[in-house]
Amino acid sequence: MIVDAHLDLAHNVVDLGRNLLLPLEDLRARDHHPDIPVVTLPSLRRGGVALCFATLWVSPSLFPDPQSAHMQALRQLEVYQRWEELGYARIVRNSVELESHLTKWKRDKIPGLLILIEGAEPVREPGEVAFWRQQGVRLIGPAWRRTRYCGGTSEPGGLTDLGVELLRAMDEARVGLDFAHMDEEAFWEALEVFKGPVCASHANPRRFVPSTNRHLSDPMIRAIGQRQGVIGIVLFNAFLVSGWQRGMDRVGLNIVQEHLEHVAGQIGWDKVGIGSDFDGGFGRDDNPQGLDEPADLRKLSGLVPVEQRENILNANWLRWLKGWL
Repeated sequence: MIVDAHLDLAHNVVDLGRNLLLPLEDLRARDHHPDIPVVTLPSLRRGGVALCFATLWVSPSLFPDPQSAHMQALRQLEVYQRWEELGYARIVRNSVELESHLTKWKRDKIPGLLILIEGAEPVREPGEVAFWRQQGVRLIGPAWRRTRYCGGTSEPGGLTDLGVELLRAMDEARVGLDFAHMDEEAFWEALEVFKGPVCASHANPRRFVPSTNRHLSDPMIRAIGQRQGVIGIVLFNAFLVSGWQRGMDRVGLNIVQEHLEHVAGQIGWDKVGIGSDFDGGFGRDDNPQGLDEPADLRKLSGLVPVEQRENILNANWLRWLKGWL
């Protein structure tokens, strides 16, 4: 059983026009994008992915204002809702549904979806958090690049006044906070404001890729651990090796091992998981060697101590979710 804490499934459907109901081999044969796809629903089933954090991610360059971002996120949400109606996936909204899903998954292998808003621009104003919770959203990452709420990747800055209101609304609605993409200044301010469950769905140690604020400094990693959060390692070569560029050779799994071990050395093996970000704006050849489809995520278990294999693959994320969902 595998839990993957970050997949942009609906973005691939709505924005790229990919039919994720196809077997992976069929999608690759039909797809015309330069990035070779890695994920479809059949490939998740075949790969043993029991649960993924499925995003609502809206490109700020294509949808630059809150209203258009809101509408595009609703289009993506409809993809997940339609999959659930047709029996291709199950949306997980609380701990009871999570336990029920995991029991059913052992028989039918239908993947579960925990819905995550990545970049909070679709939330038109903080009072709308309750609406999104009603729609099934259980995690919000306020940043991607800078948003109206806080600084983010390549665009630093702290929380805005609106960002403080957003975090308080999330606390009230019991929606978890995803630190991925958040600038460090905003990160420390958010820790003071937000009292609920925290994680970094897909973020790596900045020690290995110091050129971007998109990743986590060691103090940030330790702070997430102190709040009992989990960090999902991103499987994108450029986020694993400083200076890697597309067209270069794929990095080895030993590099992924360094990231896993570093985070575990800061906060323990019980707070490390997978946040692959497969097909998150890159494709198969931008992943480490041998990670060509979801089933290959199981190879990561060979990079950690034997007694930690299930923890990395699924148990750490499941324990974190069961503690608050």
